[in-house]
Amino acid sequence: MAVTLRPIAVDDVPAAGRICYEAFKAIAGAHNFPPDFPNADITIGLVRQLTANPAVYGVVAELDGQVAGSNFLDERDAIVGLGPITVDPAAQNGGIGTALMRHMLDRADRNHAPGVRLVQAGYHTRSLCLYTKLGFTLREPLANMQGPPLALVIPGCAVRPAVADDLGACNQSCRAVHGHERGRELRDAIAQRSASIVERSGRITGYATALAFFGHAVGESNQDLMALIGAARSFAGPGFLLPNRNTELFYWCLDRGLRMVQPMTLMSLGLYNEPQGAFLPSIRF
Repeated sequence: MAVTLRPIAVDDVPAAGRICYEAFKAIAGAHNFPPDFPNADITIGLVRQLTANPAVYGVVAELDGQVAGSNFLDERDAIVGLGPITVDPAAQNGGIGTALMRHMLDRADRNHAPGVRLVQAGYHTRSLCLYTKLGFTLREPLANMQGPPLALVIPGCAVRPAVADDLGACNQSCRAVHGHERGRELRDAIAQRSASIVERSGRITGYATALAFFGHAVGESNQDLMALIGAARSFAGPGFLLPNRNTELFYWCLDRGLRMVQPMTLMSLGLYNEPQGAFLPSIRF
């Protein structure tokens, strides 16, 4: 097939967004799981937002002159996040997904990114095998959690919206857990008013960019994450991601009525530090 890859343009957004919706819907439906996105308007909006962000690199795959897929690389911080990658269901199994992946990994290598992360649907065995063959290592099995807001206060923990002056302390928290910071991503979340922090004894002990699919959180302990989850007004989109190995936090969420929507998998290529604290990854990492 005559496949061409090129940077995404504004005019590509409607087609790429529709394909994003149809691709996720098709693979979820084939495994009897709900789709990640409720309609094409949501995915078109997502692709438009990614395309407009100068720190996110996006490409489309053209097949015989028509958009047949897309992929994105979040380059806001040192560790880059890959996805969403989608291919038109009518053009699956023709090498387009592999080409989109290799293009992004080549770019990350050229830019000397120390590490690349992604999250894939745990039931999608083909993508798991593809990413493994491309060099990714499975790091964490994840539970995608959803449910009504808990409206809980954890004793000794105070949760409030994050502000710009919190960046230094939040970056320090992220470095303590992961060995690197995600300051530009956090700065964007503060500007969008989705970020929150948790304090104990007047000291910042954790933060969340959002309790949502595209949000991440870190904390010194599970108590900090419980406070952030308990204070969230909603769990936007498909919900938030929780490492299954954190049995205490997983049980705590289930015991309070949250449900697991689907299994997912955190994978990495290059630099990866075993987390030294409590964390919730985003759909990118």
